[in-house]
Amino acid sequence: MKILNFGSLNMDRIYAVESFVRPGETITTLRFDVQPGGKGLNQSIAVARSGSEVYHAGKIGPDGAVLIDALEQAGVVTDFVMRDGSTTGHAIVQVNKYGNNCILLHGGANTEISIAEIDHVLANFNAGDFVILQNEINNLDYIIEKASQKYMRVALNPSPMNDVIKSLDLRKVTYLVLNELEGAELSGETRPTKILDYLLGLYPHIKIVLTLGRVGSLYADSLHRLQQGAFSVRAVDTTAAGDTFLGYFISRVAMGSPSWSAMRAGALAGALAVTKEGAAPSIPTWDEVVQLSLTREKEVKRDRSNLKIKSNSHSNSKISTNV
Repeated sequence: MKILNFGSLNMDRIYAVESFVRPGETITTLRFDVQPGGKGLNQSIAVARSGSEVYHAGKIGPDGAVLIDALEQAGVVTDFVMRDGSTTGHAIVQVNKYGNNCILLHGGANTEISIAEIDHVLANFNAGDFVILQNEINNLDYIIEKASQKYMRVALNPSPMNDVIKSLDLRKVTYLVLNELEGAELSGETRPTKILDYLLGLYPHIKIVLTLGRVGSLYADSLHRLQQGAFSVRAVDTTAAGDTFLGYFISRVAMGSPSWSAMRAGALAGALAVTKEGAAPSIPTWDEVVQLSLTREKEVKRDRSNLKIKSNSHSNSKISTNV
């Protein structure tokens, strides 16, 4: 079983700002940085850092060699990255003082992937393999159709949400990983449970992961529903949180982990990602995720122990008074 990520490769131009720029407004930025990014690149790095082998397919221009380096340094296989695009995709990212972000995206080479190139890549994968997709490359419908014909497992992150996503045949998607706003766009519902009900009503064989930010996330399929809480941390930059969650979730599922375990791994990794600035540089390793998990388990045990001591102390006090 192999994991393929057919996804975007961007250079992120990141501007730290006091608040997001408004129409007609000119503001001075606090800091500026250039980093590897793109939802595809971020998710591939997350899969690799979680411990799985992942193949990345996509396209860059002559100015994108640094993105190849970033993927390879993280352990991603880059054999299927095409390098003949016109110009590498890029994003302009504003990050405000609360760690929230807004993004302006230019597709560039990400939107120049041909049918022949897709066929060449998919010829190297088989039934049961995973293909991870986002909506930052072209010919998404063709990739889903061909992957489905090969009985590959399709994991779709419908971001950014637009008419391309709404035109896709989601019956051919195995895992749909989306946030609350994207879920509302697809379903017309605003309550998380209603979003799940609507989507499962249309696509009863799909597996849905609905991320809810600070509230956590929900998993749903035709038989099960699970809730995973968020881990409280001090957020610095939320840019790659969703990509990190998805990469870890799919990686652990591909390894054979149950859905609840994969959800917890994604939540831990996403929590660590928001504590650092940037996209790809903020994605944690598996060792860091394990360490955070152990730390939180110790904190829970300590809190339970303290609660038990207080309860016993209160109980003994009452007995003494009554005597």
